[in-house]
Amino acid sequence: MQKITLLVTGKLKESFWREAEAEYLKRLQAFVKFEIIELREESFTEKDKPETVKEKEAKKIIEQLEKNKSDYLIVMDSTGKQFSSTQLANHSIFKSFNHLIFVIGGPLGLDHSILQRANLALSLSSLTFTHQMARVILEEQIYRAFMIKTGRKYHY
Repeated sequence: MQKITLLVTGKLKESFWREAEAEYLKRLQAFVKFEIIELREESFTEKDKPETVKEKEAKKIIEQLEKNKSDYLIVMDSTGKQFSSTQLANHSIFKSFNHLIFVIGGPLGLDHSILQRANLALSLSSLTFTHQMARVILEEQIYRAFMIKTGRKYHY
């Protein structure tokens, strides 16, 4: 069974996001071993340099990437490639790799050192979402991809 790790900076704060995530994790278990690794988000003020904050978060992410070796690293980034749900479902990542890691950074995004390591930079939309919302949308899209791949009714 394929394994997917979601490596995220920050926690789901509101109960409705946690409930939505729990539902998708329950649904995903039929298709894939899915794990979530949450890293502590760096606090910052407007006076802090964004690059310094992203570098601190990158160190934590890299440490986890070293512990959790994968076949393929996907980073979520606003400048990443956009796919339709069907295109994502048919992408080789779901056919060719045993372990995928998806990374969602903090509110300031990901440091260039993480972006450079990625096999794929993926964007969910041209719109901007909160990190909590993006996390649940990504989980839903991964679930949708498996439903499409297996020909089940979910995608209309």
